[in-house]
Parts: sequence; C-alpha cells; structure tokens
Amino acid sequence: MYRLVVADQRSPRDGAFIEIIGYYNPLTDPETFVVEEEKALKWLKVGAKPTDTALRLLSKAGVMDKFKPAVKKKKRVAKPAKPAKSKTRAKAKSTVEESS
Repeated sequence: MYRLVVADQRSPRDGAFIEIIGYYNPLTDPETFVVEEEKALKWLKVGAKPTDTALRLLSKAGVMDKFKPAVKKKKRVAKPAKPAKSKTRAKAKSTVEESS
C-alpha cells in the first residue's frame, strides 16, 4: 500500500511530509485508490505540483477534471518594426572606400 502525500519539494522522497491525502493499493483486484478530493484540490489551488505518478492517479480519480488552473493569457503587443537597413548603401560605402 502506498500513501499519496503532500511534501515540500526540498524534502527527500521518503522524508517528512505535510499531509496524507490518499492511499493506493495496486495489489488488490481491482486496485484500490482512495483520495480526499477536498484536500487534493486545496493543495492544487495553492500551487502544489503533482509528480507524474500522482498526476496519473489524481486524473484517474477525477480530481484533475475538477481542478482547472487559472491561466493568465498575456496580451501580445506588436512591437514597431525597425526600419530595414539598405544593403545597397552598405555596398556602396565599401566600394567607395576600396577605390580611394
């Protein structure tokens, strides 16, 4: 049986954790997964980033469907175009310098 926990990213994998939010037992038939949705959603809303495995389990439990992170869309502002340098002027200057 595995615990689904909330831990600080700086703590070791098997180290201290903040809170247990669920359990997972892959050995039962069918596999058992219990998650406290309110706690999971609370942590996701304050910025917790689930690991790949935790994300898969939370998605399977339907928690990720309920969690829609607020995505701020940045407005793209067109920058004014810089005037292109004339290549003919650059060539003309180099030819004048060479002939002098």
